[in-house]
Order: sequence, then C-alpha cells, then structure tokens
Amino acid sequence: MAADSTAETGAPRRRRDTRESVLFGGVYGAVLASSLVAALTQHGHGSAASRRYDALWVLVTAFASALAHGYAHHIAERGPRRRGEVLRALRDEWPLVVAVLPTVLLLAGAGWGWWPAGEVEYPALYVNIAILFALGLITARGASRRWPAAILTGVADALLGFAVVIANALIK
Repeated sequence: MAADSTAETGAPRRRRDTRESVLFGGVYGAVLASSLVAALTQHGHGSAASRRYDALWVLVTAFASALAHGYAHHIAERGPRRRGEVLRALRDEWPLVVAVLPTVLLLAGAGWGWWPAGEVEYPALYVNIAILFALGLITARGASRRWPAAILTGVADALLGFAVVIANALIK
C-alpha cells in the first residue's frame, strides 16, 4: 500500500494503488462468484429461470460486497475526513464487481437459452479459476517477478478456485 501524508496532522493515510486494488478485488470477486455459483446450484435446479435468478444474485452480492468493503476501508482509516472520500473508497472497489461479470454472463446466457442451463456450473467455476490464475500471473509479472515465480503465484491464486470446486463436490 502506498502511504500519503495529510498536511493537517502529518498522520499517514493509506491508499491502495491500482494494481493492488485489481488483485484484491479481482481475487475476492472471483472467489465470491465461484462460491455463489456453487451455493446457488442445486441438483435438479438448473432451469433457465433459476439461472437468471442466480445471475442476478451474483451481481447483487458483488455490489453489496463492494459497498461493504469500500465502506469498511473508509471507516478504518484514521485521521480527518474530506468530502467525497467515502465515494472514492466505494469507487476503488470496482475490480470486485468486474471480476464477477464473466460468471454473471455465463449464468444469464444459460438463463436466456444460449447454452444448456443445467450445464453451466462447472464452466463458470473453471472460468473463475482461469481469472484467478491470470490475476496472480499478471500481478506477479507487474511486480517484476520472474516467470517461474509469476506462474507459481498464478497457480497459488488458482488453488483458491480449486478449493471451491472441491468443496462443492464434497458438499453435494
């Protein structure tokens, strides 16, 4: 995190940079989307109507999570407040919402009949695993890590998605 100083108090204020926001929000969003797909999908409930419902709930939950996360960052900061800071804190959570959009598209597409509604759960989970891998790889390369370390970081992030897939299989 980058630290800024306020002129009034000299107290450090923490502000996340874009790369950090994308990684945190992206990982959180992809894991959230995977968990929601796994939780919302039940055997025999793969109708088009249920997939549209699932897509809407993934999107609503992503926005609610982004709002809660941004607000929590805002109130956790110490020091004087300026107008608009809460809106900036909320705006900084955009990667979380963007990370769920591929899942929302897959679920909504199944709800609209673009592909079989009952067969979208695992493709959605695998898309999120790919997103997690890409986020880890790109972030590590952006931090000047060598390719082997960057690939390992991507694999470590992807394991979060695999954990959801494994939990989904065990719970069902």
